[in-house]
Amino acid sequence: MLKVGVLGAGHLGKIHLRLLHQSQKYELIGFYDADEINGKKVSDEFGYSYFDNINKLIDNVDVVDIVTPTLSHYECAKKAVEKGKHIFIEKPITNTLEEAESLLDLAQTHNIKGQVGHVERFNPAFIAVKDKIQNPMFIETHRLAEFNPRGTDVPVVLDLMIHDIDAILSVVGSNVKRINASGVSVISNSPDIANARIEFENGCVANLTASRISLKNMRKSRFFQKDAYISVDFLEKKVEVVKMKDAPESPGDFDMILQNAEGVKKQIYFENPEIDTNNAILDELETFADAINTNTEPIVSLTQGTNALRVALEVIEAFKN
Repeated sequence: MLKVGVLGAGHLGKIHLRLLHQSQKYELIGFYDADEINGKKVSDEFGYSYFDNINKLIDNVDVVDIVTPTLSHYECAKKAVEKGKHIFIEKPITNTLEEAESLLDLAQTHNIKGQVGHVERFNPAFIAVKDKIQNPMFIETHRLAEFNPRGTDVPVVLDLMIHDIDAILSVVGSNVKRINASGVSVISNSPDIANARIEFENGCVANLTASRISLKNMRKSRFFQKDAYISVDFLEKKVEVVKMKDAPESPGDFDMILQNAEGVKKQIYFENPEIDTNNAILDELETFADAINTNTEPIVSLTQGTNALRVALEVIEAFKN
């Protein structure tokens, strides 16, 4: 079992602590929180060992799980990496692109592994259809959330849209060519609602909308590709796969047949991929343990986390144009 320590015991940090405590792949050594009062409160309530010195905790573990506010991600990760510890770091990887690129260099220098907490990659609905998403040419995403003060220290792009940016980058497999975007601040000092159009060099276009001031929650993505339409509901964990193939010469009574203007006939059929129930946060943490133990690439590498941050920051920069 890998010895692990958690930095940060806020809302998400407490979830990580609980899951790591339950995991058969980690031994939870303890946690550090900059707020000593909160740290002792969490320790008293749940029984986890509280370290009042961040370096002491890092020295006693193999893996450091960083669940602190984004502004402190880099400094926490740097301390861990320089001590030769593997790092799991919540999204976004760091506050700035320069910090992320510096962290990549540090990780390579010290030969450590790192994974970024883009948890939607482990959503069972996305897992069920990811292999079916092949060369999508148009993608539309909506990630809407009711207002919650937690997370408003960063623009909605870094808080919510970056989930979809990462998922899109993982399936498109092409460099970004052009970005147009707009964002509006309603409640916070940073944009609360944003829309981005991302064009890729291979011709794919992605239209992303994110809001943290909606009246209802929604997390849906739609992928359009040659002869297929794939819808993923990340919130309800449901998928819809609609495909087309050349129509048979003698279609059955219940076959759905479409004919275009050129007279080409296509048969419409539906697939129902099996969706396995899982705990996405536990899965991302445990697959990272597997990557360390087998010396393989983490599912969401530091490089991929950096690429998602780069595009997210380019979206924010496009607000000014």
